[in-house]
Amino acid sequence: MEVFEKYLAGIDNPDHRDRIEEILVWVANKFPNLKPQIKWNTPMFSDHGTFIIGFSTAKHHLSVALEEVSIAHFADDIAQAGYSATKGLFRILWNEPVNYELLEKMIEFNIQDKAEYTNFWRK
Repeated sequence: MEVFEKYLAGIDNPDHRDRIEEILVWVANKFPNLKPQIKWNTPMFSDHGTFIIGFSTAKHHLSVALEEVSIAHFADDIAQAGYSATKGLFRILWNEPVNYELLEKMIEFNIQDKAEYTNFWRK
């Protein structure tokens, strides 16, 4: 997880830092084949050079970045989890629980759906 050390060190709130680190470690352990990396100052994971999922912090929430296709595919699940969403991300408030089952389904969907992709982003 060395790739994320500088990013994590830049998060002033220790609770926020611990929370995002917990999620990043969970993804790395659950999906060891994914490549952890920083792009656009955002921690993310890729598979064979294609974007799978990214994370970022804001004052009131943690953002989970996915491509529009994935957000649309999981729109009902995101709403049922109580998270708000835009076309490219959904938000987990700092005081809300992380729905790891949903994250796992999203990551698995992207890995399978993008298995034949050669570009970083979907076109």
